[in-house]
Amino acid sequence: MSQPFIELSDVIVRYGANQSGTLALDQTNLRIDEGDFIALVGPSGCGKSTILKLVSGLLQASSGGVFLAGREVRANKVGIGLAFQNPTMMPWLTIRENVMMPLKIVEPFRSEYRRKKKGEFADRADAMLAKVGLAGFGDKRPWELSGGMLQRASLCRALIHEPRLLLLDEPFGALDSFTREELWEILQTLWIETRPTVLLVTHDLREAAYLANRICVMTARPGRILEDREVPFARPRTVEMSYDPEFAALVQAMRRRIAEARVDGGAALTVSNAA
Repeated sequence: MSQPFIELSDVIVRYGANQSGTLALDQTNLRIDEGDFIALVGPSGCGKSTILKLVSGLLQASSGGVFLAGREVRANKVGIGLAFQNPTMMPWLTIRENVMMPLKIVEPFRSEYRRKKKGEFADRADAMLAKVGLAGFGDKRPWELSGGMLQRASLCRALIHEPRLLLLDEPFGALDSFTREELWEILQTLWIETRPTVLLVTHDLREAAYLANRICVMTARPGRILEDREVPFARPRTVEMSYDPEFAALVQAMRRRIAEARVDGGAALTVSNAA
């Protein structure tokens, strides 16, 4: 078996200083190849965002191994892009300046930022904004844009430094359904063009089936991977496809799995393994 780009091996995460602390993840295993697109779904509090923190190096496992590109995650300097439900734009900067922020922080761009920020890097930001339908909005301030427009800019910021890994934590959860579907199409196009490895946390099962190559269903806390299912639909996918019977059947199967996990994560895992 080839070496995965991301690997969680028998990971346990406990919040708290002793055994009485909250067990968030228990014996969690996950393997993700480079360039893949994985969606994590499951009941609230099952540890989906905890896995993102582990992979980003923001959280250390209580036991087990977390590896990125073949090395322990904190020993690796793989470029990472992040996008969350709240776009967290800095209000005193223009949209262009917000999008360019990773270029100011991350090498090798950081050392060139002062020299290129008004030329090459500004052009790069404007090109990214144009791809997501925000051409001409680079000089606007965050308060002048709608929530959907800010989330488009957030995707640009997450990808402008060409990261190998993109971590998305409910990035479209606060948006109306029409805007959310527009952004699914935009994210799919950006992923097809650049092929970062993507790990998406979402509660929207249609979103998971539309965007991901694989959907990992997690048990209730303490979280484990209950089911790892490939999404069989060809790309590029369309919103219209999400209403097809085959698509609806996949979404309903995931819904049933999550219902099992919510009632009794351990029992659901036992039934799955026995099957």
